[in-house]
Amino acid sequence: MSVTILVVDDNPDILANVRDFLELKGWRVETATTAADAWERLAREAVDLLILDIGLPGMDGMTLCRRIRIADKRLPILMLTARDAVDDRVEGLACGADDYVVKPFALRELGARVEALLRRAFGSGVEMLRVGDLEMNLDNFSVRRAGEEIRLNPICLKILRTLMRRSPGIVSREALENEIWHGSAPQSDSLRSNLYLLRQAVDKPFDQPLIRTHPTLGWSISAEGAAPRRVERTDVGSKADLTDAAGGTLGALGTSSGGSRTMGFD
Repeated sequence: MSVTILVVDDNPDILANVRDFLELKGWRVETATTAADAWERLAREAVDLLILDIGLPGMDGMTLCRRIRIADKRLPILMLTARDAVDDRVEGLACGADDYVVKPFALRELGARVEALLRRAFGSGVEMLRVGDLEMNLDNFSVRRAGEEIRLNPICLKILRTLMRRSPGIVSREALENEIWHGSAPQSDSLRSNLYLLRQAVDKPFDQPLIRTHPTLGWSISAEGAAPRRVERTDVGSKADLTDAAGGTLGALGTSSGGSRTMGFD
């Protein structure tokens, strides 16, 4: 199931951090900075969950929450607030919120509460992406290939998710950069460096490569039509280091006793 979340907060840093975190979990995220803007978006767009700050300029979050419930919108609402008194929490729940998170909060906790609200609203089905023997769990962002766990950094996860969602189609550089950096790509060629890391983790240890480069067009991922190749496997415990495209040194590529592959990320 494709999930759309609307996040409403007038603090641009909180808005950006929450948006990036939720998108990393695989959800589509829209943002607004005022209750009036949020109300208009709810009237014209399908939204599955609302994350709503109480202290908004103009109409506050509690007023918007009451308006939503008066309109009989059955929308899960998670309140964000700096007010931590019991009376404030009770008031927030009484006006129609389904859950309440006090600032400052951990993004992991926010994600867990969002997942709980979505399970309550839509059931507990797990959304998976699969390409050949590679799979990604969009609930917890775990990645496995041929049953082996693969650990990736956040940018590699976003690249892989985008490629898998559009498989076997070709994804352009512009589309990938917009998905990851929302039109504000860094000056360095971070995309190519992370594609290198992604290939080292997802393709190099296995006989059949899945990720392909299409010159001048972009990249794709597919299990069809890829020719098997010979791979020299590194013995467990070896210390063969790799150097990434940006010149940095990566940790050794090997298989841990727990059956997971890592690329220098804890």
